[in-house]
Amino acid sequence: MSIAKRLIDIVGAIVGLMIAAAIGIAIAVATLFDNPGPIFYSQVRCGNNGKTFRIWKFRSMIIGADRLKHLVKNEASGHIFKCTEDPRITHVGKFLRRTSLDELPQFWNVLKGEMSLVGTRPPTPDEVMQYQPHHWERLRVKPGMTGEWQVNGRSSIKDFEEIVKMDLEYQRKWSVFYDLFLIFKTIWVVFNKSGAC
Repeated sequence: MSIAKRLIDIVGAIVGLMIAAAIGIAIAVATLFDNPGPIFYSQVRCGNNGKTFRIWKFRSMIIGADRLKHLVKNEASGHIFKCTEDPRITHVGKFLRRTSLDELPQFWNVLKGEMSLVGTRPPTPDEVMQYQPHHWERLRVKPGMTGEWQVNGRSSIKDFEEIVKMDLEYQRKWSVFYDLFLIFKTIWVVFNKSGAC
């Protein structure tokens, strides 16, 4: 949206990756003891204008969790998947999600320009395939590590149409200062564990 937004993304991503590197070893050791396998998890998501990219996270689920998705009840309505007590999540994974530490590798996506610090939730291709015309409006900006829905309910929001409404509201209200406001509010929400998985 602006050069200033991109500069904030770059600075934030560098700081975020430094934090990820500092605690990554501890996360890796804990993950291997809890559920041996890859430390990182990647998934194809849709970004600006529907362009696909591979998002990265610290793994919080058991190996092969994607293949078991059909066995888990979706508690959300619309083109989004949510399950409060997902049995595929590991013990360490629950802690990583509660503290949002699983999302630290996404700073790499931000540095590459595939994501922004603040934006919309990046959907999966199978979700986008079911989009109605007005849903595509939310993809007019880069997806973000945080955004309106994360700081105003996070996992408690399970209605896709409400998420779409928040994403469009973010686009309408966008400014550099509003992005900074949402970043600081996200930090507050994470430390207070408000609405976490």
